[in-house]
Amino acid sequence: MTGHCASRNPARLRTNHLAEAFGITNTAPRFSWTPPHGTVRQTAYQLSTSNGWDTGRVDSDVHGFVPYGGPALGSRDRFEWKVRTWNVGPDGTEALSGWSEPMAVELGLLHPGDWSARWIGPDEPVIPAPAQRPGYALHRDFVLEAVPDAARAYATAHGIYELFINGQRVGDQQLTPGSTSYRSTLQVQTFDIAPLLRPGSNTVRAVLTDGWFRGSFGFTRDADMYGTQTAFLAQLELGSGGGWTVIGTDGSWLVSATEILAADLMAGQRVDLRAAAVQGEAARHAVLREGSFSTLTGPVAPPTRIVEELAPVSISRLGSGHQIVDLGQNINGWARLNRLSAAGTEVTLVYGEALDADGEVTRDHLRPIDFKNPGQFLDAGQVDSVVSAGVPGEVFEPRHTIHGFQFVSVRGLADTLQPEDIVGCLVQTDLERLGTFSCSDGRLNKLHEIVDWSFRGNACEVPTDCPQREKAGWTGDWQLFVPTATYLYDVAGFSRKWLNDVRADQWDNGVIANISPSPGPDVTSAEFMAFTNGSAGWGDAIVMVPWEIYLATGDTGILDENWDAMNRWLGFIRSSAEGNRHPARAALRPTPEEHEQYLWDTGFHFGEWMEPGGPAPDLFASRSMDNGIVATAFYRHSSAIMAGIAAVLGRDAEARELRELSENVRWAWQHEYLLPDGTVSDQTVRGGTQANCVRALAFDLVPDAARDAVTDQLASLVRDAGIHLGTGFLATPYLLPALADNGQLDLAYELLMQDSAPSWLVMVDRGATTIWEDWNGIGPDGSVKGSLNHYSKGAVVSFLHRYTAGLRQAPGSAGWERVIIEPRPGAGLTSASTLHCGPQGLIEVDWTIDDGVLALTATIPSGTTADIRLPGEPATAVGPGTHTFAAASARSADTSPDLLRSTP
Repeated sequence: MTGHCASRNPARLRTNHLAEAFGITNTAPRFSWTPPHGTVRQTAYQLSTSNGWDTGRVDSDVHGFVPYGGPALGSRDRFEWKVRTWNVGPDGTEALSGWSEPMAVELGLLHPGDWSARWIGPDEPVIPAPAQRPGYALHRDFVLEAVPDAARAYATAHGIYELFINGQRVGDQQLTPGSTSYRSTLQVQTFDIAPLLRPGSNTVRAVLTDGWFRGSFGFTRDADMYGTQTAFLAQLELGSGGGWTVIGTDGSWLVSATEILAADLMAGQRVDLRAAAVQGEAARHAVLREGSFSTLTGPVAPPTRIVEELAPVSISRLGSGHQIVDLGQNINGWARLNRLSAAGTEVTLVYGEALDADGEVTRDHLRPIDFKNPGQFLDAGQVDSVVSAGVPGEVFEPRHTIHGFQFVSVRGLADTLQPEDIVGCLVQTDLERLGTFSCSDGRLNKLHEIVDWSFRGNACEVPTDCPQREKAGWTGDWQLFVPTATYLYDVAGFSRKWLNDVRADQWDNGVIANISPSPGPDVTSAEFMAFTNGSAGWGDAIVMVPWEIYLATGDTGILDENWDAMNRWLGFIRSSAEGNRHPARAALRPTPEEHEQYLWDTGFHFGEWMEPGGPAPDLFASRSMDNGIVATAFYRHSSAIMAGIAAVLGRDAEARELRELSENVRWAWQHEYLLPDGTVSDQTVRGGTQANCVRALAFDLVPDAARDAVTDQLASLVRDAGIHLGTGFLATPYLLPALADNGQLDLAYELLMQDSAPSWLVMVDRGATTIWEDWNGIGPDGSVKGSLNHYSKGAVVSFLHRYTAGLRQAPGSAGWERVIIEPRPGAGLTSASTLHCGPQGLIEVDWTIDDGVLALTATIPSGTTADIRLPGEPATAVGPGTHTFAAASARSADTSPDLLRSTP
């Protein structure tokens, strides 16, 4: 990370946010780079491509999202680009940098007509039940006189596929073609296969399983969401001497059984290694399948890979003979087992996040409710098994499933496992790390670590809620965590890919589906739980996520491509508010008051969701509940953000209209939910709740004159709870900032350091390695509840970045061009440090307190200005370079409203 950001030449080259632009299908790519380290600012650039385009010197400080201007690009085109820049140095003189390292860009197949291959699949006269369906091998042989000069394979599937050439696995990507809303988008992987080919006979083989396409999925374990038949599509293009040979999937390909007896993302994978052709089945011809070519697309996000391998921290054998493997860390992925039993012996791997009282892996807390059979639960899944062939060197690696786990119960293996016999494979989208944090308190460092791991465990293809029970791209979870994620990792392409699905899944009436990817609006609007879609705080992700990505990167393109979907969502809210009244309100006031046209008080809403001590979640009761105090707050917040987006996009008239709408919603919220004394009430819980007070401050719902009253109300609620948080899902990320920004910094730190439930440090003290779904995920008696890997509550670590370490982006800035550095120590901390590698380069902040003096060192990258704010000292503006400061460590009690989570 620091190497990229400290180069003396332009570095960290990206094409469309990608570090690997191989097989893309965008013919108008955009180029970005980080300015040379040690310079003050860029004054000009020259961008040159190997296909003949050269900008010459362009006088501009722009170094992000420069549009390609070379020859028109077509299928299979390949070029390299590089850049050099003119920069002002610390001495004030302009100097020319060296050329950057080149970045390769290669386009994939852009048009349906580029494909001569056909969709094929196995003939399945009888399709087994979900989670019982085998894997199939689709293959053909071909002969080459010589190894080609160039060779590409373009491949995708309805299901999950692995591609092999001459027995060698092609590439290191996992779970291909990845998870998207397949009815609108299906990714194609492009591979360089020349090194795997040989003169003479060659074999291409794909292994195909259900995956997201037709496997069981999510909380409800629905199957066949996109279709009932798997299929494969591949086109090999081999070039030598100017001529090309094309080998595409068609009816001549053969289908064979594989060692995979069953593979399912939720249930697990069963394998029998005893025969290359399982049960002696003969190869048969593939059948042609129906499949779209117009939905095919190249990569938008980094690929999914095994990014880390974890050795066990302990292995123990129970009285049952089962061996319990503890990785010491909850992850997303699978275990690779290098020691199997004698031929014909079955070994079973049961994956889980926790152990029961007997030391066995338990999955009971991961069993989802069976909504169609009240009182019943579905199976938790996460079980793999392998039957050994007795061949030396056998390895079992179930790459056609995925699990969330820290522990593995290995059953049926007589031999005693050694640490080198089994490894945990962490499988995630291969995201670049951008940020770190550390401080003088070990428990806060551990909290930051488990939040980081929790996100990594949920960053597999899409931002999931949890990696075991659901694996679903819940909109609410990502909108809450994305400000934190953008600081820690480059999630721009990752988010853009997901937003493509969110738009595709949007209903005709503007409703944003709760989960994306999904089978599309025709399906989600008709399913059993369709009424839960369109909730405040979940649907608002279509506004809040693009805004946060823009703030982190400065990329206006992500705002523009989501603008129509944002407007459709806001239109749904507006029509709901203007056209409906909650029955209770109508009974109380038969004639609606003027402000009620801006109250969003009808329809299903999850509400604050899982407030400590609050009522148990009841989806069916929520259909008729008045959640107007929550929904109207988000109506205000999203319309305010959209006003800011419109201004950024130059839509001035729309910006004015949206600002007016937002102010009207704010007025309506005040009229309905603000009492004469300035405090908040939802009319049902006298005195309000922590969550509603937090939103009142964070979303600027209350007039300035009432901020003190609401702050005092919130502080009293916190103290009445014994210095415990009372916020649920939606308000928790805003809680500490709302206190700190309104004169209650000490109380914010007291909450942060609270070590009895509910609190973050309870998780640390009870051995969590990822963030829990429930504040009491592991009880004091060791009992387990809910998912133990739900990252949304981990958004609290933004407080550590922005308040404790003191680094935040200035209001009105995007792409980290202007920052504020203002350490706000508390809780006896004596040091903190953070770094973030943004679009401008590496920003570092490090401070210590010794003998009452706060010493600060700040490193500012090229093209960036920083406002340094230290207690008792006037604000100081500095530019690029490393700067040191000292001040008395006593804090100022002044409020800093601009510290709240990113708003326009």
